[in-house]
Amino acid sequence: MLLSSFIDEATRALLGLYPREEARSIVLWLTQDLLGTGRHTHITEPEYRIPPTLEEPLQQALSRLAKGEPIQYVLGYAEFCGLRFAVRPGVLIPRPETEDIVRRAVTLKPARVLDLCTGSGCIAWSIALLAGCRDVVGVDISPVALSVASSQATSLGDAIPKDFAPPVFIQADVLGAPPAGLGNFGLIVSNPPYILESEKPLMRPNVLEHEPALALFVPSDDPLLFYRAIARWSRLLLADSGHGITEINENFGREVAAVFAAEGFINVGTEEDFFGKKRFITYQKRPSTAL
Repeated sequence: MLLSSFIDEATRALLGLYPREEARSIVLWLTQDLLGTGRHTHITEPEYRIPPTLEEPLQQALSRLAKGEPIQYVLGYAEFCGLRFAVRPGVLIPRPETEDIVRRAVTLKPARVLDLCTGSGCIAWSIALLAGCRDVVGVDISPVALSVASSQATSLGDAIPKDFAPPVFIQADVLGAPPAGLGNFGLIVSNPPYILESEKPLMRPNVLEHEPALALFVPSDDPLLFYRAIARWSRLLLADSGHGITEINENFGREVAAVFAAEGFINVGTEEDFFGKKRFITYQKRPSTAL
């Protein structure tokens, strides 16, 4: 089969799920990954034929995509902060806007970092690698997520230097009390569930039917559930003058900020992502008062 024919056929197969340009972009990602072709190979080499041994794997992957399964699950990885992270069903797929948490962490250069609701571990690993932080702890309730997060070294490969100290991942419910013995942290970050249950009808099938609800949704009558918990953990575990960054539902910036202010944090602010949406709350623990 000609590569150009497959691209056209596959794009048409995805049009019920995605706009044309997005569908085509997904198909090109698939062909680049499975065939090793370039984004424009079908144009610069119009007679390029797919090797017969790869036709069946391509069709199998397309079948999964046509059922709404995200391309990241089909290929088994997602790009985040210029790094490649393993993902699989049951683990939230990293989003580009979440990279801002890592960029902010890099400027702070914290000695110890706690990542709440760590999921795939992409934030924890990225901070450890890009901020040079040698003491990062990730927390999640999901055994599937923790298994993926703990094994990311395999996917990251050569991006990990020889003297690297990998993050440590522990199972705990953020809505409960922190485990004993965690110590204090200079930075606490989190991308918690924040989409309202009532917003489900607005979600695309590839997200709603395939990504873990546990990592996405909060009760519509309690949208601040996880932020109250993160504020409690931060009050107990954040070092004096330490910082916090958490991703938020853009519709509740003022309310989330009020949660952290009520816990006594200072410099509470709302920050925008690169789409111009209110996406993060930043906060700081008061410095200790000298005697």
